[in-house]
Amino acid sequence: MMRGGMGNMNNMMKQVQKMQKQMEEAQAELNVRTFVGTAGGGMVTVTANGLKQIVEVNIKEEVVDPEDIEMLQDLVLTATNDALKQIEVETSKTMGQFTKGMNIPGLF
Repeated sequence: MMRGGMGNMNNMMKQVQKMQKQMEEAQAELNVRTFVGTAGGGMVTVTANGLKQIVEVNIKEEVVDPEDIEMLQDLVLTATNDALKQIEVETSKTMGQFTKGMNIPGLF
């Protein structure tokens, strides 16, 4: 009886280790992906990586109006939030496959 219990425990540990390795690989893949947020019909684009680091900001010349800096700031903010939201959605979708059916507070 005891022997079967240990076999099940060993199998479960192997499954947990396999899932952990898959989670680490999925997270590493997400970290190197890029996500592009846009605003103003593409007049402002913000590129971020999966680590939520902004790696590039592009602003088309025609949107720069010295009389309306506030609009430009709003466009940059909107594009940045768009890129970050994409990261959040993709992270939840990718990493959520590992926690289906599990209620683990604080995990993703």
